[in-house]
Amino acid sequence: MYFRLVKVFFGALVASADWLDAAAGRLLGIQRGPRLVIIYYHAIRPKLKESFAWQMAELSRLTTPLDLGSTTRLSPGKRYSAVTFDDGFISVVDNALPALEKLGIACTIFVPSGSLGSRPKWVKHSHEDGQESVASAELVRDLAAHPLVHIGSHSVSHPDFRRLDDARVIEEFTASKQTLEQVTGREVTTFSFPHGAYTHHSLELARQCGYSHVYTIEPRQLTGLDAFTMGRVRVEPCDWPIEFRLKVLGAYRWMVHASALKRRLRTLLKGSVSDLPAGA
Repeated sequence: MYFRLVKVFFGALVASADWLDAAAGRLLGIQRGPRLVIIYYHAIRPKLKESFAWQMAELSRLTTPLDLGSTTRLSPGKRYSAVTFDDGFISVVDNALPALEKLGIACTIFVPSGSLGSRPKWVKHSHEDGQESVASAELVRDLAAHPLVHIGSHSVSHPDFRRLDDARVIEEFTASKQTLEQVTGREVTTFSFPHGAYTHHSLELARQCGYSHVYTIEPRQLTGLDAFTMGRVRVEPCDWPIEFRLKVLGAYRWMVHASALKRRLRTLLKGSVSDLPAGA
């Protein structure tokens, strides 16, 4: 609870600074660039279905939701958003997709190809997501044909990419891509790193394996859809309303800098650190 309040406090400071900057820009006739925030979820349990629907309505009120598969040119001064889901859980189809359909909001679902139709092997049974099920091949095929859904890869086995050698990294990239393309009959060009864990080298390998975009869990505010590596903000359906609003307005981007500072301190204390962390 304490850390959650700290995040809200600093997020509110960032949002206030953004408001003052926008007001100054209007007074001076300066047009700011577009701002894009990509949010991501995991499971959407039945009891949180209505909360998720409220969040999507609020997302549409505060921003213009985008289709990550589009080539839309973003307009200066406007706020945009995009919705993604990691793990390909069936609860997303049952409890999130209806709200997205109602509002016409597109989404990308990142699926671990090695767990199609089974429980998530990387989640402990005691965890709240431990009883979730990953979509089956048949369901993934149906989702890929949905006009509001894009399917991306979430690896084969959901590993920590910082701990893999090159051969295993390439296998996770290529095998998941090939399986999902066979299942959907469509090209799969986007990838979300499990646990948000990656290295600079794994980014280059992802590009070599045919991905056009990879997604992390660093809560960045973006300016367009053309970057190869794109950060996202984690959202839960149970977030407080103020938390959700601050997140979609890009006010949690301060956490990227806080994480960088923490890494530097860890390096000084331990003398070594992974190439990149698992995110903020």
